[in-house]
Amino acid sequence: QVQLVESGGGLVQAGGSLRLSCAASGRPIENYAMGWFRQAPGKERDFVAFVTWNGARTHYSDSVKGRFTTSRDNAKNAVYLQMNSLKPEDTAVYYCAAGVVAGTFTHEYEYWGQGTQVTVSS
Repeated sequence: QVQLVESGGGLVQAGGSLRLSCAASGRPIENYAMGWFRQAPGKERDFVAFVTWNGARTHYSDSVKGRFTTSRDNAKNAVYLQMNSLKPEDTAVYYCAAGVVAGTFTHEYEYWGQGTQVTVSS
């Protein structure tokens, strides 16, 4: 089992930045790709970014490309999502997830955190 806990969410003005953290416990995350997803009220949970098990490759949704960066520190059993140039449409609950493959669909991930709220005001 892998337990994931997100932190770092909050309220920020448009154009600002936030850094989300995902702390893992139970088992090392070095065996897993780590993904970030987000869900706005009344909408589906959508892909944001992933990073492969060793950090060699990252992939981003078109909506966040160039603004968000994900990284990982396997020694600390943690992953991060640096969010810059935030827009009101980025407002959502952000989730981290662990899976044996790096993908863009929720069903490809086995373990999920409870999420952290990000609110971007104009």
